[in-house]
Amino acid sequence: MIKIEAITLEEAYKQAASSLECSVTELKTEVVQLPSSGFLGFFRKKAIIVDTKDNSGEVKNSKVEYKKEVENEKIIEKNIEKKDKIEKNTQIEINDTIMPQSFVSDQDEVLEDVEFKTDNDEKNSEIDRPKEIEQIALEVKKDINQLFDLTCFNIDEIDVKGYDENTLLIEFKGEDAALLIGKEGYRYKALSYMIFNWINSKYQVGLRLEIAEFLKNQEESVFRYLESVYESIDRDGKAQTKILDGVLVQIALKELRDRYPEKYIVIRSTRDGLKYIIINDYYSN
Repeated sequence: MIKIEAITLEEAYKQAASSLECSVTELKTEVVQLPSSGFLGFFRKKAIIVDTKDNSGEVKNSKVEYKKEVENEKIIEKNIEKKDKIEKNTQIEINDTIMPQSFVSDQDEVLEDVEFKTDNDEKNSEIDRPKEIEQIALEVKKDINQLFDLTCFNIDEIDVKGYDENTLLIEFKGEDAALLIGKEGYRYKALSYMIFNWINSKYQVGLRLEIAEFLKNQEESVFRYLESVYESIDRDGKAQTKILDGVLVQIALKELRDRYPEKYIVIRSTRDGLKYIIINDYYSN
């Protein structure tokens, strides 16, 4: 019997099979702990399993159990990403930093995930929310500053104000503010997801998150690049962007949809999970 710790269940199975000098289908496994990515790089959990070599001849059952555990892990990851995409597309789309996941999406899958707000939806949202945006901003500012006073980051008082009647602008500044962005924006994404779900569920408002001018710089970069894309669309009626990393893809999506409301504009994914945008005409049968 051996105990294995690894970043993913799949890696743990491989290590166990190597240590016991057998196939993964011959393992008899007990999953002690499922892996977790944690929050802002902290509190991560590894996968922990206890394995023995199964000599009872029940190879088939072991193989099924192994596949089941691996598939469950992949399903959880895909469901989290799908939920993230749906929530961002129904609100303000510039506040999400998409990290690559291995899946292939087609036109039907994208259309199922994207929802469009109607005028009635916006009116109902206003009716359901009795508080004005500036009143909400004051409450959120008090709560979020209390929260981050407990952290080890040296940041200025967090500024919260209304960006428009349905959106809050939250700005982080200070000596350690840039540390909240993280490599490739992974901390920015975590904060954006956490804060958005808090204020959206409690106040039914969207979020524009600015950390050390990260969002501003990303927007300026996208605006410069899109000039060449606009030329292709105006000339040919269609275009496809290059691979866009992180928050860039959401900024570009919003700009393109605002500029070409009559066009079919969606995010697509490569087999490696990299994101790009296609722009085309709508076709009717």
